[in-house]
Amino acid sequence: MAPLLNLDPDQLLMTTRSVRKRLDLERPVEREVLEECVDVALQAPTGSNNQGWQWVFVTDPDKKQFIADRYNDTFRLYVQAQRAAYDADDTRAQRADAVRDSAIYLADHLHEVPVMLIPCHMGRVDGADSTTQAGYWGSILPAVWSFMLALRARGLGSAWTTLHLPKEREVDELLGIPYDHVTQAGLFPIAYTKGTDFKVAPRIPGREVSHWDAWGTR
Repeated sequence: MAPLLNLDPDQLLMTTRSVRKRLDLERPVEREVLEECVDVALQAPTGSNNQGWQWVFVTDPDKKQFIADRYNDTFRLYVQAQRAAYDADDTRAQRADAVRDSAIYLADHLHEVPVMLIPCHMGRVDGADSTTQAGYWGSILPAVWSFMLALRARGLGSAWTTLHLPKEREVDELLGIPYDHVTQAGLFPIAYTKGTDFKVAPRIPGREVSHWDAWGTR
C-alpha cells in the first residue's frame, strides 16, 4: 500500500484542490497506486448498487496528445468567453486571474501529465429529464470525488475537467469506448504534486448559501 499523508478527515476534505501548476510532470505514477485509488473509489455510494462505473487510464504519449488537442479546441473558446462578474470583495473575483492563469497552464501542458483518467458510466442520458440525469450522475460523481481524495491522501493531485467532451465521439474512437452504451464523465490529469502542503481555500461562508425551511430563509 502506498504511504498516506498525515491528514485527518477534515483536512483531507478541505485541502483536496484542483491541482494544475503543481502537478509534477516529470515523476512517473505507479499503476499500483492508481489501482489502490480505484479500490477506494469503488466503495462510494451508487444508485441501486448498480456500480456502472468504468475507469479508462491513458499513458500512451500519442493518445495523450490527441486528447489534449481536443481539449484545447474547446478550451481556447471557453477561456476567451469566460468573464464572470463578481463584486470586488467576492473571493471568486479576487481569485479569478489566478484561476484563469492556472487553467491556461494546464491546457498548455495537459499532454505532458504522466496519466490521464477518463471515468465512464454505463448507459447514456442525453436529453433525459432531470430525475434521470440526477440519478445517473449521482452514481458516478461520488466515486470520482473519492478517487480524487484517495490521490490527495497519497501525495498525488488532479483536476476535474470536462472541456474535451464536445469531442467525446473522437476520443471514444481513439480509445475504443462504445459511445452508444457508455458516457464519459470527465478528464482528469494525474501526477504527484510538487509538495503536499495545500491550504484551505477561501470560500463563501456556508450561512450565505444555506436556506432553512424555505428559499431565502437564513
